[in-house]
Amino acid sequence: MAPKVPNVLLNNGENMPIIGLGTWNSPPGEVTQAVCDAIDAGYRSIDCAHVYENEHEIGDALSAKIKEGVVTRKEMFITSKLWNTFHRPDLVRGALETTLKNLQISYLDLYLIHWPFALKEGGDLLPQDEQGNPLYSYADFVDTWKEMEKAVDDGLTKSIGISNFNKQQTQKILSHCRIPPAVQQIECHPYLTQRKLSEFCKSKGITVTAYSPLGSPKRPWVTADDVVLLEDPKIIALTTKYKKNAAQILIRYQIQRGHVVIPKSVTKSRIISNFDVFDFSLTDDDVAVLDSFDCNGRICPLTTYKSHPDWPFNDEY
Repeated sequence: MAPKVPNVLLNNGENMPIIGLGTWNSPPGEVTQAVCDAIDAGYRSIDCAHVYENEHEIGDALSAKIKEGVVTRKEMFITSKLWNTFHRPDLVRGALETTLKNLQISYLDLYLIHWPFALKEGGDLLPQDEQGNPLYSYADFVDTWKEMEKAVDDGLTKSIGISNFNKQQTQKILSHCRIPPAVQQIECHPYLTQRKLSEFCKSKGITVTAYSPLGSPKRPWVTADDVVLLEDPKIIALTTKYKKNAAQILIRYQIQRGHVVIPKSVTKSRIISNFDVFDFSLTDDDVAVLDSFDCNGRICPLTTYKSHPDWPFNDEY
């Protein structure tokens, strides 16, 4: 029997499971089975996004498992994200409705603004000019946020949040919002601990979700020279000590920091083992060792968009 997952209480009174299945970069034709395997293993939280272009397959899995009686919709926590080409206020609701249709559900549990910067509306998800330069929009994310709040009012999502926002951008939302962000989803692993941003979010009552907690070894732009977090000798030493694999050590590290964590896999055995993290705890000393790896080793910098005024990584955090 799968372990019962602890929940994190969000600032609006909703509960979010502390571990979920990530679906970024999950290959077409494999993600439906991965979500089915995850639900069977006990996962009750699935992290999705329009730009992953696989929400229809996730919807097939959710629909199948609800029909089988394995779970009810109410037992699931489904997150999705508003893509950058839909920041303009008149496009927000339609984007959310497309996501709901693809996922075959009537509401989300959490809807995030995926990135703070906007891209040109009305065409490709990654719009470019003829020379291959990115095409921008300058929609203000504060105006986008007001539409996110309306989605809560209308029952299309229970909670709203942000993703990849820096401290200043997060503060800007907090200064103008009627409904504060419940969650901030950020890249987080021992090479990028995000300690300052995490502490800032917690001080404002915003729950942190850690994406790429395993260092995203299968990211599309990985090179042969890139360091592999899962093979770090100091992490391998901890696997021997705790009789757990490297992924389990890294997932447990996030949980002990109070972060929601969303490891991604499409391999059934890994999906199951990534969930098997509730029967051990890292010592404070070992958490401190993992903290000490921090080298600002960001693996999702989206530097293509560095010239956009809302690109988030110009600030210290």
